[in-house]
Amino acid sequence: MEKIATIVGARPQFIKTAVISPKLRNHYQEVLIHTGQHYDYNMSEQFFEELNIPFPDYNLGISGGTHAEMTGRMLIEIEKVLINEKPDGVLVYGDTNSTLAAALAAAKLHIPICHIEAGVRTHSITNPEEINRICTDHVSTLLLACTDAGVKELEKEGLSDKTFLVGDPMYDVYVKYSGNMNVGDVYLTQLGSSDKIEVPEKYFYITCHREENTSDKSITEIFKAMESMGEKTIFPVHPRNRERVLRIINDYGFKDIVVVEPVGYLESMALVRNCIKVVTDSGGLQREAFFAKKQCVTVLNFVCWPETMIGNMNQLARPDAEDIIDKLSKDMVIDSNYQPFGDGNAANKIIMALQSGF
Repeated sequence: MEKIATIVGARPQFIKTAVISPKLRNHYQEVLIHTGQHYDYNMSEQFFEELNIPFPDYNLGISGGTHAEMTGRMLIEIEKVLINEKPDGVLVYGDTNSTLAAALAAAKLHIPICHIEAGVRTHSITNPEEINRICTDHVSTLLLACTDAGVKELEKEGLSDKTFLVGDPMYDVYVKYSGNMNVGDVYLTQLGSSDKIEVPEKYFYITCHREENTSDKSITEIFKAMESMGEKTIFPVHPRNRERVLRIINDYGFKDIVVVEPVGYLESMALVRNCIKVVTDSGGLQREAFFAKKQCVTVLNFVCWPETMIGNMNQLARPDAEDIIDKLSKDMVIDSNYQPFGDGNAANKIIMALQSGF
């Protein structure tokens, strides 16, 4: 095998390439394809710049629309690139529409597929990402799991013969980059303007982007909970939520919710490491809070990462103010010997798995 096409489209995938692409390029010719799923500068290009990720060879510019529209357009355009480049293998990450489209395009062209972060299961079939995970795992040639739980899920589905446990590359990135920026160096940009905001001395940190949490009712309940905490809450807002968030803050007169433009990875890590607690619906930020030993409340009705659900380090909550407040009041217990996401050496293990598994 000489050429590998890596296909990415969203923030967590860009972050993982920061540790994997340099090692991959020591052994293979890599063609990096960006679908465009995350198109905003602060959710895309900034990550490539600050983490020194090689810029994509292709940017397909595909975003927006329904899940079917987005996935379908990606499938068509990715196939064109794969036919042109003729890679010996395709590497995909995680569970986005970009992941599924890439896996389907490669499978139909009979190109071997390596799925990093395989075996994650929420057992919620109404979760769009769950469909992407299951389908991708079952058409892939090589399944690289982050945790023992992922390996067990793949065994249940009869996929153990192509499964490797490698650890979580997100933890590799955290170990490598989390100390690269201090919170005192972070200046936030107020949402909808160019005004810069200094980070408060004490603050909670929240993100919220999943469809199930972006209704007026859900966002209002989350804001009510955070407004009751007695400290500021920093909220980098996903582009699709801008108008709704600003309207709700204005309608209810929330004073302690500091809404800002999306932040880069280094800024986000500095904010996580120095916050009081984290509230999120992001699978990636749950793990980043866990790495930083910050208590997290996850506003979802299913568990993404059961490894984090220990000692109240991560707790599920409904999009309900009372439930969120209750979970934030719990004490956290930290076991420093508990390392479910590996030893920070996942990238090297991924290269070894590629060399033997393909």
